[in-house]
Amino acid sequence: MKTSLIFSLGLGLALSTSFAVDKEKEKSEKPSADAVFIKAATDAGMTDVELRKGAEKNGQREDVKAFGSQMVKDNEKANENLKRVAAKMDATVPEKVRPKRQFKIDKMSKLSGAAFDTAYIITMVQNHERTVAGFEKARGEVSNADLKKYIDNTLPLLKKHLEMAKKMQSAK
Repeated sequence: MKTSLIFSLGLGLALSTSFAVDKEKEKSEKPSADAVFIKAATDAGMTDVELRKGAEKNGQREDVKAFGSQMVKDNEKANENLKRVAAKMDATVPEKVRPKRQFKIDKMSKLSGAAFDTAYIITMVQNHERTVAGFEKARGEVSNADLKKYIDNTLPLLKKHLEMAKKMQSAK
């Protein structure tokens, strides 16, 4: 009984020490602002490209289709630029969108006509508002000079996309 109690106390102490070490390790392995930004920016860009496919196929309004085409052209270029910066940094770039965004893409792909147009425009306004805010915030947080340059070069384009999306929204 006494040996069992000592063993249990020793095991408990060892486990709690192990968990404390793991928690410290987790804190020290927190992704950098640069890595977080690269992941978020890539995810946003890939989402816009995927949603564009729906605009071309399921959209009714010509401005929605034209905006979708512009998203592909601009986002593919921006995504390639970001991949080059990330490669120089030896950073990981996601290859597919997050499940939450994929769910939205899948849901919208089932819409067509006016219903798609409305959902697409609302989504583009919301996504671009979040993306512009994210880029502006990241500008002050990232440390890599090439990444800052990427943000500076891409932010005006994102603001232009937001303006275009808002214009479509008001044109209903």
